[in-house]
Amino acid sequence: MSSRLPPRSPSSDPYLHTRRLTSRDRLLLSWLAEHYLLSTRQVTKALFPSDRSARLRLTLLHRIAAVDRFVDTSAAGSTQYLYALGPLGLRLNRDAYHDPDSPAAKPPRSSRDRADRIVGSRKLRHLLGVNDFFTDLLAHARTHPQARLERWWSEQHATDAYGGAGVRPDGHGVWTVGDATVGFFLEHDNGTEPLGRVLAKLRAYERVTEFGPRYPVLFWVPSRGRERNLLDALAGTSARMPIATAVHGTDPAGPVWTLTSDADRLRRLHELPSDHGPYAATNPNRFVRRDPEPPTEQVAHTPL
Repeated sequence: MSSRLPPRSPSSDPYLHTRRLTSRDRLLLSWLAEHYLLSTRQVTKALFPSDRSARLRLTLLHRIAAVDRFVDTSAAGSTQYLYALGPLGLRLNRDAYHDPDSPAAKPPRSSRDRADRIVGSRKLRHLLGVNDFFTDLLAHARTHPQARLERWWSEQHATDAYGGAGVRPDGHGVWTVGDATVGFFLEHDNGTEPLGRVLAKLRAYERVTEFGPRYPVLFWVPSRGRERNLLDALAGTSARMPIATAVHGTDPAGPVWTLTSDADRLRRLHELPSDHGPYAATNPNRFVRRDPEPPTEQVAHTPL
């Protein structure tokens, strides 16, 4: 792509700059390994106190080949960078997912090959939409000490864990506020699928409840009209797991969720019913709450 930057000069020691990576940098790289890409705005709201501090750090990470970057040309008028793993980042995350369109594809020859697959993916806008949902939760947690995103799994990770029942969630998370912990499966809806196809996905989630968790299925939809149509289609539907809807652009942690079994009031995400399922061999991915980790260190930008 013409928007890609020219290759950087290789180092004789590919791990030379590892010592420059902070715990926050390594967390970011682990996200890029699983979730393919994040925009400048998403990285900023999830990890940094200001746009400037994010840009400085991301510039350094690009210079030491920890990340690759390219201009987001998929959205009209966008000039922000999208970030993926660079050569160093891929060396440190060798189990990174490598093809959003074809999980069974052969591993890429290089980080540039992997980045090209991501840039050219038909799922690019969808990936960014899903990652926007989760980075909004991370941004909320940064300003609300009682809140934590304890699990953030990509479509491929969640499918590996629960795909035996036929589900392919767009994402899976566990959200905690105080003593309330809610697991959920995310269906990020762009309004392009017929409602019948959307509703057909619920059968697989029903099968998950037979051996695993009873997590709410969250339909994150693009407009109030789409939400009304979906709620009308779901009216009277009985399901073993909770189903809730909300609209893009709202704070997913806030009081925006309409529970289909009780649509008279809006709920916050941590107020939705949730059951982690049995302690059993059939539920190996059961969430077990642990003590929170200390906050990610805030390390100032260090010039090369």
